[in-house]
Amino acid sequence: MAEVADGPVGLDTNVIARLVLADDAEQTRRVQRMLAKAATRGQLVMVALGVLLELEWVLRSRAGLDKAAVLRVFKGLLETRDLRIEHEASVERAVYAWEQGSADFADCLHLARYRDMGCDTMLTFDRAAARLSGATAL
Repeated sequence: MAEVADGPVGLDTNVIARLVLADDAEQTRRVQRMLAKAATRGQLVMVALGVLLELEWVLRSRAGLDKAAVLRVFKGLLETRDLRIEHEASVERAVYAWEQGSADFADCLHLARYRDMGCDTMLTFDRAAARLSGATAL
């Protein structure tokens, strides 16, 4: 394993998936060691929005987790003080909206970001997304 930089680091989807699924013992240990070392050093560990979108797809489509299990994963990531999640407030709102409704996570996240960007509504052809507060069927 290469030495990790001292500055902020970003996690790829597969790194978080290994940690969550623990489906490769060696890779899971490597992630755990890296996170422990980063926490000790006060190093920023970041998760981008695109990684969360891909993670939701991987966990549901590839690993077979149901929505409730993925929600637990996302809530756990949001509660992890050693992770910095891009646009965390938007992600929190998206997770809440996804938990409450039938729209998919991506639409919930898109809507949350559009609201933060000052949009009055998100136009969509998706019926489930159109039922979200702040979305409009086109």
